[in-house]
Amino acid sequence: MVRVLGIDPGSRITGYGVIDAYRGQCTFVTCGVIKTDSGAPFSHRINEIFDGINQIIQVHQPVVAAVEDVFVSKNPRSALKLGQARGAAVVAAMQNGLAVCDYSPRLVKQSVVGYGQAEKGQIQHMMKLLLGLPKQPSSDAADALAVAICHANQACF
Repeated sequence: MVRVLGIDPGSRITGYGVIDAYRGQCTFVTCGVIKTDSGAPFSHRINEIFDGINQIIQVHQPVVAAVEDVFVSKNPRSALKLGQARGAAVVAAMQNGLAVCDYSPRLVKQSVVGYGQAEKGQIQHMMKLLLGLPKQPSSDAADALAVAICHANQACF
């Protein structure tokens, strides 16, 4: 069994999801979001992401982190901020000794929905079904769980 931390980075909301993966089976451990203080300077928000990922790792003890790659949007400034949020999450994982694997948004969607252009609602629905959750997780938490499941599918534990 391998405990996987999935991360969907965002400068305002970073989603996380933890699963246990073994022989093609994924079991839900936890999921949620790290909400940063939108009124704080950007550097403080990056530190909040770093601290939040550190805390999740300390509590749930994953051995690998799967992180969604930055997608290039129409707004280069947003892409740069997203890249910095992603960097904070990656450094937190690396500082805790986790291996880090990167996955494109398209591959993540294909892995869990079967369609690379799937919408957020479809991902939320599939996470509820695949992990047997009582209700749909938030869109950011669902995306993070999808990244973790994508890693489990790619790594073939």
